[in-house]
Amino acid sequence: MGTATNPAHTTDPADGTDPAHETPPTRRLTVAQALITFLTRQYTERDGERHRLIDAVWGIFGHGNVAGVGQALVEADGAMRYVQGRSEQAMVHAAVGYARQSGRLSAHAVTTSIGPGATNLVTGAALATVNRLPVLLLPGDTFATRPADPVLQQLEVRAAGDVSVNDALRPVSAYFDRIGRPEALIPAALAAMRVLTDPAETGAVTLALPQDVQAEAYDWPEEFFAERVWRVRRQAPDPDELADAVALVRAARRPLLVAGGGVHHSRAEEALAAFAGATGIPVASTQAGKGSLPYDHPCDVGGVGHTGTATADELARAADLVIGVGTRWSDFSTASATLFAGRGVRFLNLNVTGFDAHKLAAHPLVADARTALEALAAGLAGHRVEPAYAAAYGAAKERWEARVSAAFDAPDASARPTQGQVVGALDALVTADDIVVNAAGSLPGDLHKLWRARSRDQYHVEYGYSCMGYEIPAAIGVLMARPNRPVWALVGDGTYLMNPTEIVTAVQERLPLRLVILQNHGYASIGGLSESVGAEGYGTAYRFRTGGAGDPGGTYTGDPLPVDLAANAAALGMRVLRAKTVGELREALARARSAEAPTCVYVETETPDTVSAVPPAQAWWDVPVAETAGRPAAVGAREVYDRNRAARRRHL
Repeated sequence: MGTATNPAHTTDPADGTDPAHETPPTRRLTVAQALITFLTRQYTERDGERHRLIDAVWGIFGHGNVAGVGQALVEADGAMRYVQGRSEQAMVHAAVGYARQSGRLSAHAVTTSIGPGATNLVTGAALATVNRLPVLLLPGDTFATRPADPVLQQLEVRAAGDVSVNDALRPVSAYFDRIGRPEALIPAALAAMRVLTDPAETGAVTLALPQDVQAEAYDWPEEFFAERVWRVRRQAPDPDELADAVALVRAARRPLLVAGGGVHHSRAEEALAAFAGATGIPVASTQAGKGSLPYDHPCDVGGVGHTGTATADELARAADLVIGVGTRWSDFSTASATLFAGRGVRFLNLNVTGFDAHKLAAHPLVADARTALEALAAGLAGHRVEPAYAAAYGAAKERWEARVSAAFDAPDASARPTQGQVVGALDALVTADDIVVNAAGSLPGDLHKLWRARSRDQYHVEYGYSCMGYEIPAAIGVLMARPNRPVWALVGDGTYLMNPTEIVTAVQERLPLRLVILQNHGYASIGGLSESVGAEGYGTAYRFRTGGAGDPGGTYTGDPLPVDLAANAAALGMRVLRAKTVGELREALARARSAEAPTCVYVETETPDTVSAVPPAQAWWDVPVAETAGRPAAVGAREVYDRNRAARRRHL
């Protein structure tokens, strides 16, 4: 997709020389200097809008990159922004948050030393690739010239002398290369840019940089540093596939459209709204696709799947045609292949990748989401679902909204809030400008069911990898992409303890991060799951052992641990607002929203009661239960599991 300028072969009439036989100009730089210079000249373009492809480099320096990439960033003299991170994994999360908020048109690079710094990238790289979000990883590597063997932090593999710890990044990268010689950088760098900007292939891209090669000088052709524009294609649908898709929709009586993250990546929200408005087809959403329509659009029926709404899931069970747009169909969205239960149900997948378009034995429409929706709408001109169908799902949508309001309702301002009421207090405060970031624990389920998305990019929940510790660094990346909008990172205590260190980066960069910590004394989500599958909540609470000190046989069912996460956040530089009641929570959230510095709202939540409880899961999720057990909890859970498993089907 990149463009390059190659002058035509002509003879200079002034002196009769032939430019094609002249030595092309070169520039002598180290490999690291050449790479950073190259990155400053790369751009993306889509729909006539140009963006800097690599807008910043995050880094922690060690002996494997300080004299290479570190020195090159100094040499760049501000041409490439540098951001100092605290944790290698968190730096990747921040870069991913930035890339998602930038619509995959701009990305960040992350550099680390060889050794622990490099292996700490693996989790973040997996998250980026699973979610199809671009990030450039530049880990140092062991010496290519092997002056001493082994060197510090070298992994010795007796049967393979060319393996380093960076090889752990191969399976989680969309593209991987090791730059063993200076001239190898040229094809590798171009290939890296191609993958980063390809809608169907993008993810984590790794260029492993041996520390001696980074510092080695080479005469680089000036053409390597020419400005390049990588045009992000909008692939048009195949005419025959489009004709099949039109026929399928026209024949359907109970169609349901499921919007995935590809709607956002393509900026297809307006095309989706026009399609839904013209046809009356209801639109459900995956976690990544939530916000594709605003919650108050007549055709929006909310989240689908295990964490979905009753409205969307009932429509899914009865649908005769399911139209997936930009979704990779995870098990949460399909309720582990039990949700789409209609006899003869068929699938139509609009997706930029053929791999995803063919899932569920679907009729594929391989194309850019916006382009495909516009073409499908044109082919369906005049077609609309039956009025009775639209009226039925409209009434169901109203009933669900009443359940949402009940979960949000907090009539006693002096009471300790439930988690649903915390979400409701924030929901009542925000506007379409606010952005909510979350990834793990019980919050993604509550947010998917309850949150009223008001704009296309307000809902930023990472659920492809559901990585604890994503929220705080990702919110920093979002703030770097959208510095003038209120950005909220919502975390439970378990997630907070995984990765709080980038709070220091928010303080250092003067970014007004708004952090909400919900203290529920442990892994509440997994605790609930553990109870449901017969594991009795074992090992999921943050409590003392009942047996006391020195008794390894005791269980973690004693008093809550006396940890103070609010004090911890304050120690890292945040302003902290403690909220003990619903009334204090509302006041604290309002103060945090208007703050100009990193601010934390800390609230200890109450166990939900029957009035304000979040609605339970509306569909099943397959978590295998022990087939043989002696405890009643597991025996009963297995009976429920077998009943649900019997409903699974393969769509052929």
